[in-house]
Amino acid sequence: MIVCTLSLEAELWSSGRTCVAGVDEAGRGPLAGPVLTAAVILPRDFEHAVMTDSKKLSPKVRECLYEELTGNGDIRWASDQADEREIDRINILKATHASMARSVAKLSDEPDMVLIDGLDVPGFPFPQKGVVKGDSLSLSIAAASIIAKVERDRLMLKMAETYPGYGFEQHKGYPTKLHLERLRKLGPCPTHRQSFGPVSQLMLNLD
Repeated sequence: MIVCTLSLEAELWSSGRTCVAGVDEAGRGPLAGPVLTAAVILPRDFEHAVMTDSKKLSPKVRECLYEELTGNGDIRWASDQADEREIDRINILKATHASMARSVAKLSDEPDMVLIDGLDVPGFPFPQKGVVKGDSLSLSIAAASIIAKVERDRLMLKMAETYPGYGFEQHKGYPTKLHLERLRKLGPCPTHRQSFGPVSQLMLNLD
């Protein structure tokens, strides 16, 4: 496993940046539920032996790291979500970028540079740098990925209680075989993204 570091952040600090945040998302691919984003500012002396891309960690480890991150008073963080209505209205990419910007805006200190997992975001309202596979390289981005993933998974567990029968507690809204089977059997529920192909086709059939 590649261990994340603060090397990218340190380069920015040495160039005169004083406050660097990492940003990531969880939930762009599912057919249901919101996309979650998080922004994290870590202290300069932060180190961690196991923190990396949330997708490479078990749910139990993610939960432990989430509590560790959010319970640390030296770490500044914020999260945001774009629900299925916003996703359907402006598309998943724009909704994700808008939520990322809101996450950064919620931070107690405004960063003078934001490291974003992936490519640069057009029109982002803060100084930014896209980092491909950043959640496996930057501790700030990895921390953001963990917070976003855990908070989204928790929301999908609540969705499983609100809309039983779809198996949200298992697949978290992703297009698994189980989800597609339940979707065809039960039809879409209010948390499904109507603009996504498998859902929109069913909506057409229901009309």
